[in-house]
Amino acid sequence: MTTTDPSTDDRAALRADCSDCFALCCTAFGFQRSADFPIDKPAGTPCLNLADDFSCTVHDSLRPRGFRGCTVFDCFGAGQAVSKRLYAGISWRQRPGTAAEMFRVFGVVRQLHEMLWYLAETADRAMHPDEAVAGIRDAILTILDGEPAEILTADVDRLRDEVRRVLIEVSQEVRGGYGAEEEARERNGLHPSADLAGRDLRDTPLCGADLRGAALIAADLRGSDLAGVDLLGADLRDARLAGADLSGSLFLTQAQLEAADGDRATRVPEALHLPRHWA
Repeated sequence: MTTTDPSTDDRAALRADCSDCFALCCTAFGFQRSADFPIDKPAGTPCLNLADDFSCTVHDSLRPRGFRGCTVFDCFGAGQAVSKRLYAGISWRQRPGTAAEMFRVFGVVRQLHEMLWYLAETADRAMHPDEAVAGIRDAILTILDGEPAEILTADVDRLRDEVRRVLIEVSQEVRGGYGAEEEARERNGLHPSADLAGRDLRDTPLCGADLRGAALIAADLRGSDLAGVDLLGADLRDARLAGADLSGSLFLTQAQLEAADGDRATRVPEALHLPRHWA
């Protein structure tokens, strides 16, 4: 994948390019032995599967080896931005003294890139683009253009609150076209942060539902139409999406798809792609 400038409007600039990264996700973050990882790894230490050239020695067999957590992580292009742009292609192995700072900067830049991803979707979905969105986006880009030390001082919480407000407004605007089914959605407990784990939702009217932060773990959504469904932060681990139409859903990410189970008949938003393991 070609590295692109994250200051452009193209969301391709916010896609991970592991070939241009110093394996920051494999070093900066820690994880514990669980259903997603077969081992413990402290933050700031290289994964035992990391090769000298920063590639993963078990990349093609992560799931069967128990490293499912690696397959559902998305840095939104922060890895290459930090590695090649902010640190000029000089790795933490070449200059060990930069490692701690580089890992912290990666954590901040990832959050900022994720915000840019969602803001890009609001530009596509909003009926009346808000000038405030451009202001927030410009503020984020200004931070990203700074030096590593400056990035670490960014008020990420404030920016996240501003982005969240914009996303809620756009969500309400889009979902407003599905008001006729609101009572049915309420009867079925479809609301933000709803616990829908394991539920059979195949015959449930879903269009226009606000499922931000909902637990949809192992929920059965086969053949469902999710047009206008807000899935921001929804937990789709093992959700059954075979034949479902998510092409018109809101704020769905590639990481959420990677955590779910679908098939070649599943439809996804144009900016995303069907996970390889669905084959």
